[in-house]
Amino acid sequence: MKNSVQTVSASFWTKNVLTFDEAVEYSGYSRSYLYKLTSAKKIPFYKPQGKLVFFLRSELESWLLQNRSKPESEIEQEASAYVSAGRRPNFKK
Repeated sequence: MKNSVQTVSASFWTKNVLTFDEAVEYSGYSRSYLYKLTSAKKIPFYKPQGKLVFFLRSELESWLLQNRSKPESEIEQEASAYVSAGRRPNFKK
């Protein structure tokens, strides 16, 4: 069993398409939570034959990195820029 976990761990770093188990390992979510996300269609996934679930690593990564929280230092910089410029700073990413 330990050997298969090491194989899964090593393989998803080079693959573009991840199996369900690889996505669990990559994301750090439990199997049940990832299943809940897919069944609620809250995460992008693919079911080419209507049974097995696959994920694009890039889409999974983008999904995991959504809703970024700004650190306090960045918020303070934006507030300072707002006060000194007398206008609203550019908040685009």
